Amino acid sequence: METARNIMAALAAAGHEAYIVGGAVRDLLRGVPPVDIDIATSAVPERIAGIAEKQGWKAVMVGAAFGVVAVVAAGHSYEIATFRSERYGADSHRPESVELGVGLAQDLARRDFTINAMALAADGSVIDLFGGREDLAAGIIRAVGAPRERFAEDGLRMFRAARFAARFNFTLEAATFQAITDNLERVSGLSVERVRNELEKILLADFAAQGLDILLKAGLLAVCCQMRNQKQVQAVPILPELCHLDGLPQNPRYHLYDAWRHTLDVVGLAPCDPVLRWAALLHDIAKGWPGVRTVNGEGQPSDPGHDKVGAEAAAIILRRLRVERHTAERVVWLIRHHLIFPAVAEKAVLKWLKRLIGGFKSQGQFETALWQLFALHEADRLGGHTQPDCNGLYAVKEITRTILSEIPFFPEQLALSARDIAAKLGSGPEVGRFQQNLLLRIQAGQLLNEPVALTAALNARGQRLAKKQEECL
Repeated sequence: METARNIMAALAAAGHEAYIVGGAVRDLLRGVPPVDIDIATSAVPERIAGIAEKQGWKAVMVGAAFGVVAVVAAGHSYEIATFRSERYGADSHRPESVELGVGLAQDLARRDFTINAMALAADGSVIDLFGGREDLAAGIIRAVGAPRERFAEDGLRMFRAARFAARFNFTLEAATFQAITDNLERVSGLSVERVRNELEKILLADFAAQGLDILLKAGLLAVCCQMRNQKQVQAVPILPELCHLDGLPQNPRYHLYDAWRHTLDVVGLAPCDPVLRWAALLHDIAKGWPGVRTVNGEGQPSDPGHDKVGAEAAAIILRRLRVERHTAERVVWLIRHHLIFPAVAEKAVLKWLKRLIGGFKSQGQFETALWQLFALHEADRLGGHTQPDCNGLYAVKEITRTILSEIPFFPEQLALSARDIAAKLGSGPEVGRFQQNLLLRIQAGQLLNEPVALTAALNARGQRLAKKQEECL
């Protein structure tokens, strides 16, 4: 804050107004140190740069058309913007024209929500023209001015409304919520990358369920954004596959809530990690689908196979939303395996682990995936199951931990190097085959993973190969 005050003082000494604005003011009023500090001023970009350079600060024109200069002082970057008003047109996110040289009131009036439309003067006084302080205290997200106009200007603001609700556990003011449903057509002009980024910020928020529920109830999940490929525009559905979960009944013998409430609870209980939050959001996506939803012998709904079908659907969804490939692959794997867990017995757990290991290239990668699977399964059980039985889950986890510490699953864990094997058997595929043979024998309890035992097995294998070669001569 001290450096920000120095920047404001330098601008004021040169005859210009300067205020801290936006999220920094909101966070300071919440008693939270701001991550980024933005400053709004009456000075034009060239003047801002000149004042900064006189102070020995670095100035970078990051958005001259929007009146924005990045000033680097005391090792930190501060975005300094000239007071401006904006006029929007066909583009769903970017203003069509920008007017510099307006006053503070007009600059604050162009912002999205009241809690983000306050300014802090150098003397510590807060300029609050739209009731942001009251909304902050009441936990309300309210658009500045006419909500329909704010969302018609910038369609991404509708997702930002849900994101701030998820971040702070706030509710949307009624007119602001209604204005989202009235402006859904503006989403079609947003890029899939921008929408996906907002979705992930919501997923990773402390109160993700709050934001996700707003997205669904307002209709934002059911519409399309866009993707540009070789100058062609393609409509991209956001997440319509989730909408049917709202109100979808589940077997009351096992579930307390409908499928959507359960999904929200699982997201909230899952650790704050992109892989786990995406997996939690999509893990039951196939429930209720034709070909999946059935009625059991007791007349209750059942969804056998929803893990497999859901994993296939998740792969399609994550690909079209351009979620990072490694994240998407792990999410699909988790959904595919989230339903079936072994009995609390070492033999059953070992068999389960051997079934899961395909596709993993290292012990570290496999263990990371397993702990993620345990975390998802725990969240799934705690998120509205009538009998979570987590003690059994924890017991399986401990057995897994013991097995992984004692039994190798990958060649890198063998107490015999590939070089030693190649020296005896020759380089080539025979090395890999022998390593897999050793792993299977160790896992079956037929061999110890110790240098002496493995060397003896290697010598025996070498003798058999030599004998076979002699027979062929």
